[in-house]
Parts: sequence; structure tokens; C-alpha cells
Amino acid sequence: MSVEANQETLGFQTEVKQLLDLMVHSLYSNREIFLRELISNASDAEDKLRFEALQDDGLYEKDSDLKIRVEFNKELKTITVLDNGIGMSRDEVIENLGTIAKSGTKQFFEALTGDQTKDSQLIGQFGVGFYSGFVVADEVTVISSKAGEEEAWEWKSDGQGEFSITDAEREGRGTTITLHLKKGEKEFLEHIRIRNIVKRYSDHIAIPVMLVGGGEEGADDKLNEASALWTRPKSEIKADQYTEFYHHVAAAFDTPWTTLHVRAEGKIEYTMLLY
Repeated sequence: MSVEANQETLGFQTEVKQLLDLMVHSLYSNREIFLRELISNASDAEDKLRFEALQDDGLYEKDSDLKIRVEFNKELKTITVLDNGIGMSRDEVIENLGTIAKSGTKQFFEALTGDQTKDSQLIGQFGVGFYSGFVVADEVTVISSKAGEEEAWEWKSDGQGEFSITDAEREGRGTTITLHLKKGEKEFLEHIRIRNIVKRYSDHIAIPVMLVGGGEEGADDKLNEASALWTRPKSEIKADQYTEFYHHVAAAFDTPWTTLHVRAEGKIEYTMLLY
């Protein structure tokens, strides 16, 4: 470990190095899944804030309008995912982004099939989705501030074996993840490409996903339905949306044998979604 001013540079856990190598060299044909994983992580952070706020609503800090924002900068070649969820302390940043001892890494490696499509589905199941950002980025920067705390921390890495931790500033709680895209990844700097990825993988997420400045006259553009899947008419839901929702709620990445979506009306009304 080296220390310079308020910056610390630390080495990744051995398993992280192996995982990063796998991500970069084995999942290149499914690059778009990085956005699915970052949005899923942001949604989890929002859910965790809501849970913690049941005991302490002061954690909302007068900002209870939960949302996930995506923005891109063609000039800087960056794509950024921001949330106003629970955020992370310094120790949590190091533990969550520098080590993956709790994420089932060994089981993840053992479950790999060599089929890129199937293997890309395993990423979320084993909690290693953050690292998929390095498939498209040669540098990733994370700035996070935990709800109820004043400090913010910046994590930065090029995925080559080390990461740095530095004091930072962030307006409000939550986490900002910025990917500095590799050469040749400009497709992820287009509104329509981002919209299609979010609609395909994240439409079921109940937190609004907004594209910053992507709407009319520079307004933010809502990219997902942001409503519970089972409350929507069956005629509006595609098969892959049912499957993605199953992956999200069950933390299982197989394909359901069958899906049953029923709405009963009468003296007793109910909606059932059964996999």
C-alpha cells in the first residue's frame, strides 16, 4: 500500500484480478450487460435506503424522490450511472469494490460454461456485476457518500491490479459510477442504444431510470416503466420482460419452465404472477 497526501493505493484481492481478466477477455460479445448490472446495483441501493429509513426517516435528508440517472458525455467518452440510495462509507467502498470474498466468487468460476450468453447471466447471480464495467471501460471512477454521513469517497481503478481511495465531494447521499469508455465503444454514447438496453433488461425495476437531458428541450427522459410488472396488462408484457423480472426477484438465472399471470375479479380481487 502506498500513501500520498489523502490518497491511498491498494491492491485488488487475488480473486478480483482473476475475475477482471475473465470479464475483459471472455464476455466481450455481451458488453451491454454492464448497464444492466450497474442499474440493478443502484436499484438495490435505493431499496436498502428505504429499508433503513423505516427505522430512521432522517436518512432521506429531505430527498425521498428516489431515482436512478444515466448520463453520457460524447466529448469525454464517459457514461455515468447515479443513484440517491444508501451510499457507502470508506470501509464499505474498499470492502465492496476491492474484495469479493462474500460474493461466491469460487462458485461463480465453477459455474462458468464457456457460453458467453449463459455466463453473462451468472454475473448478477453471484454479485460481481460491478466489475462488468471493465468490459467496456479502461477506467472506472466511483464517488459515494453514505446516508447520514457527511464524507464522500472516490474509488478509481484501471482494472490492472490496483485501486485508489481519495477524499471527495458529492452533493447528497448515494453513488456515482463513471465509466471512461475504451476506444471503439462509442455505441454506448447514443440515446437510442441506452434506451434499448434499459428497456430490455431493466424495465421491470420499480425505481425510475432517467436519461439526463435525453427528453424534449433538454428534460430528463424516463427510460423504464418503473411499475410492478404484475400490475400491468398481460398484453403489454413481452416474454423476455417476464424472464428478466424472474431473474431480478429470484436471483436465479435459468429460464422458467412456464409463467402464469392471472388477474381475478369479483368479490375478491387479486393478481398472481407465478413462475
